[in-house]
Amino acid sequence: MVVSAVRSMKWMAGGLVLLLVAACAVPPPLPPADPGPYRLDAGDVVRVIVYNQQSLSTDYTVSDSGTISVPMVGEISARSLTVQELQSKIYDKLNNGILVNPGVSVQIAQSRPVFVVGEVSKPGQYPYMPKLNVLGAVASAGGFTVRADQSTVTVVRSKSDHPTEWSAGPLAGLLPGDVVVVHEQFF
Repeated sequence: MVVSAVRSMKWMAGGLVLLLVAACAVPPPLPPADPGPYRLDAGDVVRVIVYNQQSLSTDYTVSDSGTISVPMVGEISARSLTVQELQSKIYDKLNNGILVNPGVSVQIAQSRPVFVVGEVSKPGQYPYMPKLNVLGAVASAGGFTVRADQSTVTVVRSKSDHPTEWSAGPLAGLLPGDVVVVHEQFF
């Protein structure tokens, strides 16, 4: 019985070591911000202008389901589309018996925010600005707290609704919707 208790304690200790190693695993480095065309997602605000149609010309927020609701047209899927693709989609829907050869323009009115959480003075959401990096996002959130581990910052980035955690340096570029996580320092 003593032998079996010792064996199970060894097994538990081995499991604890594996758990600690897994908890301390460092995520892979954040890849560079994709220089490709901007892809729309939930939280983006697009300005749609339909020439000579005041009732259709307004700002639309991409919903959690990835759509915008345009009067006379209905729900239009916007998630993962570029602005030009959305413009073409709206044009096609309006040109299909509603208006004749409508003049449609679409632009981004406001990108989805970035979020900064953890050991910062003012965690929360902050407006995305082009070329925003980790240090800029942390500065927007009031800077690091005294408990912050400034060398251990991770970024959670979702691509096609699949969030992935990456380790990030202070100059790592951010994209709209990124979540910057500042971890606590352990002494």
